[in-house]
Amino acid sequence: MTDRAGPLSAADTSFVAFVESAWQRHLRLALLLTGDRWQAEELLQDSLVRMYERWRRLSRHDDLHAYLRRVLTNSHTSVWRRRRRENLVADVPDRPAPAGPDSDADELRRALRALPPRQRAVVVLRHYEDLSERQVAEALNCSVGTVKSQYSRAMAKLRDLVREPVLERNR
Repeated sequence: MTDRAGPLSAADTSFVAFVESAWQRHLRLALLLTGDRWQAEELLQDSLVRMYERWRRLSRHDDLHAYLRRVLTNSHTSVWRRRRRENLVADVPDRPAPAGPDSDADELRRALRALPPRQRAVVVLRHYEDLSERQVAEALNCSVGTVKSQYSRAMAKLRDLVREPVLERNR
């Protein structure tokens, strides 16, 4: 492998600028989709490589962030389908981790990870990215009705999985 010395092309420069502006925002999205920092970084890097391969055509695209969101969600769904939700671990923990000040956030992250990938993607895109139902449907390549039904099922499951913090603290 050779290390290219010299100035970057205009396309490469614009891609580097896009990555620098988008990295943190989309890393948070990838983290919410995967639930794991290392998997999120790998997912984002793979998605950016896919974008780079098409960058000359994409740089004229209206909303590159929307395109990257779609690549992230589609790639995550593909990875999940290949793994079929099997997550093997070497050692099973003896006891759960102690509850700390971030236990509510941890509980919510665990509940999000318990959702099927499509439902998780709908919830994350609706609440974290603040997209409309139509925008989520476009990002996931499905109908608005599918987004509504997936969202409804996801929220019902989340209500079952996450305890009400205010009620628990007042007891």
